[in-house]
Amino acid sequence: MQVSGRRSNQVRSEEMRDRLLAAARPLFVAHGFAGTSTPAIVAAAGVTRGALYHHFEDKAALLRAILEREAQAIAVAIEEVDQPEMTPVQRLLAGAEAYLAAMSVEGRADLLLVQGPAVLGSEEVRRIEAGHGEASLRAGLEEAVAAGALPDLPIEALASILSAMFERAALDVEAGAKAVDLLATLRAVLVGLFHSHPRGQVGRRIP
Repeated sequence: MQVSGRRSNQVRSEEMRDRLLAAARPLFVAHGFAGTSTPAIVAAAGVTRGALYHHFEDKAALLRAILEREAQAIAVAIEEVDQPEMTPVQRLLAGAEAYLAAMSVEGRADLLLVQGPAVLGSEEVRRIEAGHGEASLRAGLEEAVAAGALPDLPIEALASILSAMFERAALDVEAGAKAVDLLATLRAVLVGLFHSHPRGQVGRRIP
């Protein structure tokens, strides 16, 4: 009975945490971090202020938890398009397309790329991303270099530059740019990167 009770408490705690996150996210998206008050969050969640501070140290901690979920959702979207038979080039192209699609979810680009760095700092947001979508990118680049499809460039530098390119594309989509145009450009840059290497995919059709 005690074990069951502990499990029940854990479930209730997770449900309360989910409730607070679900209430806070649309408020942050609509009003920004500074424009969202903790009374507004607890009112939207239908809980007490004490419940909020029981689960989150402050409003910034609540935002950080939201960013963790957003970054994890992107990583899952990228993993879902990965197929064992893909070449390193195909894997990176599919991942780029999945990333842009995942970042098109309303408010996601603003939360991860604008509000997150402004509130938590760029380094903290990068640490969050490093364990999710950025980790997938780094792994893909390492695979491509090991297969001889890419120049032996510093992986960290290459991942950082490509990440910046992907992030700008995501912000442009949120600002109203055509996703199809940005995706075509991303694909051209990635294909060009592979074609620049004599041991890469020169002469092969890359879908």
